[in-house]
Amino acid sequence: MPSSFSNNLAAQERRAAISLAMIYAFRMLGLFMILPVFALYSDKLPGATPLLMGIALGIYGLTQALLQIPFAMWSDKIGRKPVLYIGLLVFAVGSIVAGSAESIEGIIFGRALQGAGAIAATLMALAADLSREEHRLKMMAMIGASIGAAFALSMVIGPMMNTWIGISGIFYSTAVMALIGILILYFIVPDPLVSYFHRDAQLNTSSLADVFKDRELLRLDAGIFILHFVLMSLFLVMPLLLRDFVDLAPEKHWQLYLPVFAVSLVVMLPFIILAERKQAMKPVFVGAIVASIVATLGFLFSSSVTFFIISLVLFFAGFNLLEASLPSLISKTANATQKGTAMGVYSSSQFFGAFAGGSVGGFAHQHWGVQGIYYVVILALSFWLLLALTMKKPSYLSTYLLNVDNVSVEQLLAVDGVIEATLIDDEKQSGIVAYLKVKKRILDEEKLLSLATSDRASG
Repeated sequence: MPSSFSNNLAAQERRAAISLAMIYAFRMLGLFMILPVFALYSDKLPGATPLLMGIALGIYGLTQALLQIPFAMWSDKIGRKPVLYIGLLVFAVGSIVAGSAESIEGIIFGRALQGAGAIAATLMALAADLSREEHRLKMMAMIGASIGAAFALSMVIGPMMNTWIGISGIFYSTAVMALIGILILYFIVPDPLVSYFHRDAQLNTSSLADVFKDRELLRLDAGIFILHFVLMSLFLVMPLLLRDFVDLAPEKHWQLYLPVFAVSLVVMLPFIILAERKQAMKPVFVGAIVASIVATLGFLFSSSVTFFIISLVLFFAGFNLLEASLPSLISKTANATQKGTAMGVYSSSQFFGAFAGGSVGGFAHQHWGVQGIYYVVILALSFWLLLALTMKKPSYLSTYLLNVDNVSVEQLLAVDGVIEATLIDDEKQSGIVAYLKVKKRILDEEKLLSLATSDRASG
């Protein structure tokens, strides 16, 4: 097989993946760093109420959900990088507004502006422009991993930076990271030779009806909505509980988050392996939701610091497992030609969940106290558990894309491991693309890549 058919990312693809992952990570780190500290400022912000604190924490999700798809469509017309520059600048301005705000309303406005720099879908579209079809999943995986890393780091870095520079300093540092992202975009991210619509990475409005009719996809959309609803709701009070119940000074909160997060990852890893290798995704997924419910009950009925910390480990283990599993389930469930649309709806559901969690959690906190938040979270998770128990067993098929020419569906299906194949020839700039569903364990990737168009495969 020619070297041009290498399973590895080409140098430009690696460069694009790493640089785009850095931009995404900087942005998400900026959004998440206030999560473990924001509640501590409820008595220092004029006009702050639990409801307004919740809205301030989650409002970015509303503007992000509403604008990310329009931004991506705009980038189809004027180019990816111009839209990304604008989005990062808006994000930086929002960070400065929030950092200089002297009231809770000012922070709400700043956070809304942060979300209005809605570059997530555009960034994924640029990643698709800069990758060969057969390597796109690897690039997306690298970017996805950066998001998880950003969340983990925010739990540790947020409290540390709060000690050094306060909440305003965190917002200002977020603006600096956005500006660094602009420099990375300009100097490091390659310019695509051509930009066009990608079915696997972008939302196609003509496919929305089919996606919304798919009950299994809707279950997963509801799942990511509830997962981020729960996260935002709990972190309206978690910093207060660490300070008052655990009796841990705010400047030391990172000393608890670090080992808790590390242990939770160790606890989670065997179940991730079990889910994939033993094809036990559904029971592991359901078990993670049960673990989240048990953890929340642990918070509710904790009578000792030790029990509370064990519940915190269990919560993060369940959260991280679910956060990692849901995108994989979307990929397994969605039609190969509708994956971009399915992921677009999924991503918007996540951001709407963050907004709803902040708002509803804030309302519950204001009217029913900390226990009110726990009850709302348990109710949401219980509803999700019912949805998960009734979902179909995942297919364990992966999406695979290949740029081809003069290849038939029958030839593709003759390759070991290829289960479904659809040829789409409406993407003129890219030629004919084969959208496949494959069993990776038995896939003859060497034979499959030999069917690829040589000039595209050489990247």
